[in-house]
Amino acid sequence: MREMICRTFAVMAYDDYSCLRVRVEGGIARATIDHPPINLLDLALILELDRFGRQVEVDDSIRVLILDSADPEFFAAHADVTLIQALPTDDTARHPELGGFQAMVDRFRTMPKATIVILEGIARGGGSELALSFDMRFAAIGRAILAQPEVAVGIIPGGSGTQRLHRLVGRARALEIVLGCDDIDADTAAQWGYVNRALPDGELRPYVDALAARIASFPAEAIARAKTAVDAALPDPTEGLLTEDQLFRASLSDPEAHSRMAAFLNVGGQTREVELRGFPTQ
Repeated sequence: MREMICRTFAVMAYDDYSCLRVRVEGGIARATIDHPPINLLDLALILELDRFGRQVEVDDSIRVLILDSADPEFFAAHADVTLIQALPTDDTARHPELGGFQAMVDRFRTMPKATIVILEGIARGGGSELALSFDMRFAAIGRAILAQPEVAVGIIPGGSGTQRLHRLVGRARALEIVLGCDDIDADTAAQWGYVNRALPDGELRPYVDALAARIASFPAEAIARAKTAVDAALPDPTEGLLTEDQLFRASLSDPEAHSRMAAFLNVGGQTREVELRGFPTQ
């Protein structure tokens, strides 16, 4: 009876989102990004992901979180460039706390739940950083695309990409991804460690569902302690994230960044047709 009450409360608690669809059952929260036309990480979606993460973090009925997309071609395109253009350009001091986007995505890493992303479409820039912040990533062969194309428009990844990639794929490949600004397919991403596994369409969701159900059957305290222990193997990433944040903000004052971001929008950046062809860099 108590479990039934918790599940009912959880479902009711997650029904007031506009950009996300959430279902909670059997200790698993399944959140689907549904924010047409390209799941752009604009202010509305960022605020909902932040609020959702805060709710899940303290929801004792949830042991596993799965995030996917309602759009078969886009997981989350990238951060809204118009938001980046609106950021102050004179704030280059090192901040004592994580930036808002960094804190939002990092919560999915630090919360005492197992967090999993299903990638079936494009995840560039902030979309890649969102996925990188989850505990595990599983990608659809022939469909998933990941990239960090920020340097092409004169800035740097500012939402944890430089820090997550270095730990997952090593320095050389992290630099290839960040400096090359090219799309990485699911097979390559799996070989490099960018994602856990690349699986065919028919196998991807059944695999993730089985893994999530298995983890959700274990004690919540054991899941939380295991995550803490695994993270203790590496230094706390906070210092690196603070450096990334400072360098990202420093890049915003560069005139070349201003012109490149404007050019990106002028050639159709943030439109579905153009972004399906690739991230426009000229």
